[in-house]
Amino acid sequence: MELMGLFLLILAVTAELSFNVTTVGAVGVNWGTEASHPLPPSKVVELLKSNGIAMVKLFDADPKVLRALSGSNIGVTVGIPNYMIKSLNASRKVAESWVHDNVTRYFNGGNRVRIEYVAVGDEPFHQSYGNQYRPFVIGAAMNIQNALAKASLGSEVKVVVPSSFDSFLSESGRPSLGHFRADLNKTMIELLSFLTKHHSPFFVTLSPFLSFHQNKNISLDFSLFKETAQAHKDRRKTYKNSYDLSYDTLASALSSIGFSDVDIVVSKIGWPTDGAANATSPTAEIFLKGLMAHLEKKTGSLLRPPIETYIESLLDEDHRNISSGNFERHWGVFTFDGQAKYGFSFNHNSKKLVNAQNVQYLPPKWCVVNNNKDLSNVSARALEACAVADCTSILPVGTCSGIGWPGNVSYAFNSLYQQNDHGAESCNFGGLGLITTVDPSEDNCRFSVQLDTAHSSSQIPDFFQSWLLLLLFLLSVSF
Repeated sequence: MELMGLFLLILAVTAELSFNVTTVGAVGVNWGTEASHPLPPSKVVELLKSNGIAMVKLFDADPKVLRALSGSNIGVTVGIPNYMIKSLNASRKVAESWVHDNVTRYFNGGNRVRIEYVAVGDEPFHQSYGNQYRPFVIGAAMNIQNALAKASLGSEVKVVVPSSFDSFLSESGRPSLGHFRADLNKTMIELLSFLTKHHSPFFVTLSPFLSFHQNKNISLDFSLFKETAQAHKDRRKTYKNSYDLSYDTLASALSSIGFSDVDIVVSKIGWPTDGAANATSPTAEIFLKGLMAHLEKKTGSLLRPPIETYIESLLDEDHRNISSGNFERHWGVFTFDGQAKYGFSFNHNSKKLVNAQNVQYLPPKWCVVNNNKDLSNVSARALEACAVADCTSILPVGTCSGIGWPGNVSYAFNSLYQQNDHGAESCNFGGLGLITTVDPSEDNCRFSVQLDTAHSSSQIPDFFQSWLLLLLFLLSVSF
């Protein structure tokens, strides 16, 4: 009888744990690679494992990344870039070829990759894209689904389409009146019909950070899960944080077109650490700790919490497009070289993040302004550097914006010097640059030494982005 009682107790505890796992949902990260010197994939996989991160969402299907993930048992979402959507919509053969090269091959052999989702596009419905991708998304998703079925992977790999945070809204700010953008309504019905048919979840970005910056009625405390935040009321519901407000707005939008039962995956959510007001490491730490506690305790008013959540993002990326803001290059929980920015943990058994180990850097050298030269034309040279290298940290409200002149010029010089792997010519600047072995970093402003990696590149940003950066830099440089 005692054994029976013990068995029932174990069964009850197991059921409760299983319930909690199902309702709370797992937490993973977005792993982007838009960097001049990406951390080697093998190092990133070690970083994921050492921090207990069991799921990762990719934005492409880089063979080096997927090979590094083989045998890791990490759940993977493979991404299809937006530029491929039109061709995948137009041709089943193109879709079959893509699935063969980027999915099927990683299911064969002992060291397989645990691919769980294929994401068609990266927020292709974002308002800034207009109709560039929208007419082709559903067709592309269908062709990928058919290609997976043909490869006998239709039941193992789900096809999803990540939607942007601006795809749904409530003009009044009341979640109960949430709906999809008018231009998306027909497309969303088609997408959700497709997802429901194949038992796939709805992937969507939530952004308390952008909501705070774009909505004067959203306070910082409300965005950061602070108990002291003034609550928002909607009929009989009371909302104590921006996350629940946005999530229920989405839930209402889904219900309004007849899809209240679809599973939801929050495919991006995070807080940047630079490049905007209140984009700091301490604030990001508060946000992520609040988010994790909120998800774990299942507090709040959500009737159907997300089945999975992906933090934006694992690492900083110095080549990300900044047309929507300089903060885009600073979403990382870790710096570009895998070093933790703040105290936070994905793992219940640890209170802090584990840094990347044995990272290989270029020699400890920096490029700075030569103060013994005539610096009357030095700002123009800094603009040249910032047309190619990442200068977002020295722009207004950036973490290095307070170092003044000529320190900000030295930062620009060093950014280009590091991006070009310490090439002597990249520290010339008409004789105004000087290579030094003395670290010029100041207080919280880090002058980085780049990674020693064979994957380096020196791509020039698009024309608009370059001139936007130049204009902002011009405002911050003292002549």
